[in-house]
Amino acid sequence: MKHREKPKYSVLQNVCFMVRVAWQKRKRVLLLCVVTAVLQVALNLTQLYITPEILTKVEQGVPVGELLTTIGLFTAALFLLQAAAAYCDAVRMPAEIDVRCAVIRMISRKNCETSYPNVHDAKILKLEEQAQRTTSGNDDAAEHIWHTLTDLLANLSSFAVYLLLFCRLSRFLILLVVLTAAVDFFVSRYIGEWEYRHREEREKYDKELYYFLTQPRQVRLAKDIRVFGLAPWLRELREKSMRALAAFVARREKTYLWVNAADVVLTLMRNGIAYAYLIRQTLVQGWSASTFLLYFTAVSGAAAWVTGILTQCSQLHKESIDLSKTQEYLNIPEPFQFAGGAQPPAADGYELRLENVSFRYPGTEKDIFRQINLTIHPGEKLAVVGLNGAGKTTMVMLLCGFYDPTEGRVLLNGQDIRGFDRRAYYRLFSAVFQGFSILDTTIAECVAQTSESIDREKVDRCLAQAGLTEAIARFSQGMDTHFGRDVYLDGVQLSGGQTQRLMLARALYKDGPILVLDEPTAALDPLAENDIYQKYSDMTAGKTSVFISHRLASTRFCDRILFIADGGIAEEGTHQELLAKGGAYAQLFAVQSRYYREGGAQDEPEN
Repeated sequence: MKHREKPKYSVLQNVCFMVRVAWQKRKRVLLLCVVTAVLQVALNLTQLYITPEILTKVEQGVPVGELLTTIGLFTAALFLLQAAAAYCDAVRMPAEIDVRCAVIRMISRKNCETSYPNVHDAKILKLEEQAQRTTSGNDDAAEHIWHTLTDLLANLSSFAVYLLLFCRLSRFLILLVVLTAAVDFFVSRYIGEWEYRHREEREKYDKELYYFLTQPRQVRLAKDIRVFGLAPWLRELREKSMRALAAFVARREKTYLWVNAADVVLTLMRNGIAYAYLIRQTLVQGWSASTFLLYFTAVSGAAAWVTGILTQCSQLHKESIDLSKTQEYLNIPEPFQFAGGAQPPAADGYELRLENVSFRYPGTEKDIFRQINLTIHPGEKLAVVGLNGAGKTTMVMLLCGFYDPTEGRVLLNGQDIRGFDRRAYYRLFSAVFQGFSILDTTIAECVAQTSESIDREKVDRCLAQAGLTEAIARFSQGMDTHFGRDVYLDGVQLSGGQTQRLMLARALYKDGPILVLDEPTAALDPLAENDIYQKYSDMTAGKTSVFISHRLASTRFCDRILFIADGGIAEEGTHQELLAKGGAYAQLFAVQSRYYREGGAQDEPEN
């Protein structure tokens, strides 16, 4: 049997969390919950007394005018109460959505601002997914909890009235109602718990089916589907997913059948016993028809209230479990300093130093680096080369402060970066990382990384430095053209090389004093790559720069070259110095040079 993890936060703690959010964002949610509950209780009592009261008037033979007045007053009361309840619901819904959106913003802010190692932690990613689940829709915990609390308060209040009504009449009826309603609840809860326990299984089937339904529409797969004839295979995968989902639904419906049958039996048993008891009391004590009707209606209503109390308590428990995951995610400890950390020093130039640095990725046992010592001088152009997997990108991660060393220190102008506000430290860097990371916005916004206060002249200048001026000029809207088609149907699709140039323009626009370029020309053809190299000195003027490339020809533009191998710095020097040594760098350069001389570069994909 799978051990069920105990929530980290209690029901009370999670309710208090949502109350705090509501108090900060939309206080009226709290007031409207109380008002709505009061209206529901008043409506329940009005519906309970309306028919017995009218029947009493008929039995007393009151004048028609008085009878019509009574009917009119009850009708007006019902109308006003229902109208007031409907108004409160209508007013409360936007406020509830605002509170849910506030939680969404908290989760989103955590996503963007959490320490970088957390982004790659599988447990934290799972927790983030669970937190997102609480805010996905109107029926999820971050919004639906207000309905749960309102209904719970209304049912508790209504049942309290029932107890006052029946406490002097019959404890037997109270016991009957409570016991049958409780049994009915636990039977009904079984199906609810079954659905909840199998939620992830259902989500798995839905996710899988959605994936295979949508993939054939992806433009990036269009060529592969046709060349490889993937349509039959995709159809098989889709039908397999549909069969799995159908089997799951069949299991669920079989469970529903037995639960519904038990509910019918319990309802008939409760009403039958209550009928018999109340008829006996009517005959023995000479009750009027209105009194009989009042008590019987109260029995039926009380059963619903007891079931409602238990149902809402169960629902609140489920929602609390979800909200507990939300709080867990929001309160994940941060390995880096943010607020409270020192600000990096203002300086004309920045020196970066690795001091006795060793590093291994979390959850692994192998060191990527062992006792590395490296100093990057202010204004220096440093190249880092090596075979795949040697640790070039990892070195960039350490220098940028995305990870802290397992051993040793990373220093900025002689100060350990762990003492800095990490976000302030990040602001020192402009970077082009491996992989495409451009949002679907206008090209100008992509470069400026904002929608407001864009320096269009600077954008134009950075696009020119990145070699995109001609390409942008061909678009009818120029730099206001939308990039990508995930959001905008009129968006343009840039080639891999053009996208890489756009990322370079973005880095140049930020104009940080430290420039990091991790394979910035990997998607460029040799001519385009050479164009970037010719502009490299201008791009890096006055900056400390780190350039990573697998193409050794690019390194000749740098002041110093590091050849990374076997967990350390194997060779160090200028391009000519390393060639003269005849070591690993020279051998690799010779291989690449021969490849280009023999025309291998012609086989590279065009951009």
